[in-house]
Amino acid sequence: MGDPQILAIGTAVPNYTLQQQEIKQFATSIFRSHMDNLERLLPVFENSCIKTRYLSQPLEWYSTPHTFAEANQVYEKVALDLSEEAALQAMTKANIQPMDIGMVLFVSSTGIATPTLDAKLIQRLGLSPHTGRLPIWGLGCGGGVAGLARAGELAYHFTGKAVLLVAVELCSLTFQRNDYSKANVVGTSLFGDGAAAVLLSMGEGSGPVVLGNYSTLFSNSEDIMGWELVDSGLKVRFSRDIPSIVRRHLPGLVKNACDKWEIDQSAIHHYIVHPGGVKVLDAYQESLKIKKDQLLYAYEILRDYGNMSSVSVLFVLERFMAKTPQVGNYGILLALGPGFSAEQVVFKW
Repeated sequence: MGDPQILAIGTAVPNYTLQQQEIKQFATSIFRSHMDNLERLLPVFENSCIKTRYLSQPLEWYSTPHTFAEANQVYEKVALDLSEEAALQAMTKANIQPMDIGMVLFVSSTGIATPTLDAKLIQRLGLSPHTGRLPIWGLGCGGGVAGLARAGELAYHFTGKAVLLVAVELCSLTFQRNDYSKANVVGTSLFGDGAAAVLLSMGEGSGPVVLGNYSTLFSNSEDIMGWELVDSGLKVRFSRDIPSIVRRHLPGLVKNACDKWEIDQSAIHHYIVHPGGVKVLDAYQESLKIKKDQLLYAYEILRDYGNMSSVSVLFVLERFMAKTPQVGNYGILLALGPGFSAEQVVFKW
């Protein structure tokens, strides 16, 4: 029967385009009177290597406090609009009609809705009311790769139908106006908003073939990365030790995955990784002993969009597919996320 294949990827970003210098000035005005060490932290904006980000609201919206309910109302509207835009783009590229889709996976960690937004998305796209639904919440930056892994597995059960994976994150809506922690300053220097949609099927296609996946959960590591639920919403939590964790553990994680897939690691030519930050990307490159240009598209997506959590790695994959000749080499998609966890997918392109 073969393996599931990526048919197309669609992407979307909100209307508000901000340059990094604008966001730095905004953060300075917000935090200056409450943080004695702010001047020491501000270089994180330049050192991030980010030039442009896209936000769900104009910058002045973030200057006043909002309740979780207010921010979540924005999430429900904007996330649905972006999801629809990305999905329609993928469907157009793949020449897939609504009746051709049998399953929708919806990945997000930056807002909540019940029913989940995939219920409304199915209706907007004109899909069958019998379309399968699988919402996945809370995987953070690992959600794009984990979602692709689950979509590949489910594609086996939908012969003759495509599986639609949608990831959408509005990280900017989690900004905490009154959080004067270093983590919030770093998050403000990194996070952006966006959506991506991936279509997979068991039929003939021209995209990467998804061959397998490998998940790893680190014991007792919840404090490394995630959100804290506070009265005003989702408060960012991540450890400064993430780059050192990557350097220490990533070589073994990739080796174990390759052993499971029965692929020699030297056969891996492509590395599609989540661009969580420039220090994390540098740690990927150093620990895997690969050339920096093998992560070129991850650095470019970080520069052009910032860290969009689960969405970013799918933007990297889209750019990789557009610019890399298809010659049948192995590649790995890789992302780290809350848990603390690692998600890997092996593909051939």
